[in-house]
Amino acid sequence: MSVAVRSTMDERLSLRPGVFLATSQERLILFRRQPWQRSESFGAPTDAKRAVLAKLAGEPCSMAELGAAADAELGALIGKLHAGGWLVTTVRHAGRALYTLQPVDGRADPPRYPLRDLTLCRFAVLRREGRDMVVESPLARARMLLHDPAVTTTVAELANDGHGTLPPPVRQAMLHDLARAGLAVPRSHDDAPDLRLWNPPDLWLHSRSRRGNGGYAGAGFGRTGWAAPFVEPPAADREHWAGTVVGLHRPDLATLGQSDRPLAAVLEERRSIRTYDDDNPITADQLAELLYRCAAQRSRTTDGGQARIGRPYPSGGGLYELELYPVVRHVGGLESGMYHYDPHAHQLCLVRAHGPETERMMRDAMWSALAPAPPQVLIVVSARFGRLTSTYEQLAYSLILKHVGVLYQTLYLVATAMGLAPCALGAGDGTAFTDATGLEYTAESSVGEFMLGSRPAQ
Repeated sequence: MSVAVRSTMDERLSLRPGVFLATSQERLILFRRQPWQRSESFGAPTDAKRAVLAKLAGEPCSMAELGAAADAELGALIGKLHAGGWLVTTVRHAGRALYTLQPVDGRADPPRYPLRDLTLCRFAVLRREGRDMVVESPLARARMLLHDPAVTTTVAELANDGHGTLPPPVRQAMLHDLARAGLAVPRSHDDAPDLRLWNPPDLWLHSRSRRGNGGYAGAGFGRTGWAAPFVEPPAADREHWAGTVVGLHRPDLATLGQSDRPLAAVLEERRSIRTYDDDNPITADQLAELLYRCAAQRSRTTDGGQARIGRPYPSGGGLYELELYPVVRHVGGLESGMYHYDPHAHQLCLVRAHGPETERMMRDAMWSALAPAPPQVLIVVSARFGRLTSTYEQLAYSLILKHVGVLYQTLYLVATAMGLAPCALGAGDGTAFTDATGLEYTAESSVGEFMLGSRPAQ
């Protein structure tokens, strides 16, 4: 780096949020609860170390202001803080902030690569955060907050070998920091066999739904209740649809407990069945029994002003964000159309009569399952996202997918015990559900589909 540019560049350091200090007679320890509980010892608790940490906990400051530039022991302390992911670093040029490195974890620095071999990580995402842009990756040890448009251009052009408008020495320093963070990688990085099998959305979801990768501040993982100050979560019971209400048969669970086959037998018999006996279709009472046994509300309590309900399948925090919409093609004693199942009242409410929208969902299910005909009933599973996202934050969507899985298994086992033909689908047409219901895609939309009908005679 040229002397002229070096003289106009500087770094400002501060402790990352959520760091606490503990001391004993022998050791000075930093710890944080998020993004996962972690602590690290920094040796004997000297007055000089305490003073440096006190400054770092306040306004961002330079190495010179910390007294670490000319003190080997304090310089080593800063180096260890850097390596452990305890420090936030803002890089400035000519008095203007260019970017800030915010550590995600304390992973070791990657190997050094020639700057000419670097490209933007394939899993990196560039997005807005407040008035800045941020670039981050589920594989990175830090994320970078971009304060200057020229810096944003440099990051974007890194993907196609562009150079941006920053002075070359400044760009080189930035590339070095991007590489240290794991945001810039060698071009051979994409050829690693294990990485080639991942697509970015899946790796992001995996990373953010596991403890230890909850993001920079780490305050977004788990049951945080983060939205309580500014938004009221959706009510436990979904608002009623305006269509015709259909009362349902309510089975006697005590009798079923005596007559059902053993669980071991049902588990062994469970299969995905994609053909049906349309001469003897599933009946309205059978559909009612399946819905009651799988999803009817069993209990209701209140915890901190929020309803906690109980259904036969488990759900995080008792919040139960999933809703069931049976799309009926051929059911004895029930008109075709799309219904909503009310788990509290155990009844169906017509959402939309049979038409192009319901045909579209049936056709998509048939194609997805490679079935010879549409199902007699397609149970579309939706999620009212706010029930979980207002409480579980970054973990919410991962929980929704887990809940869909346990609901699928419950539907499979009950349908098998009843002698019906069940088949879960791996994907469905989310826009078809939105078009049929008129619901806002980000408020409630489909997250699963389950085909159902009578078993073929053979």
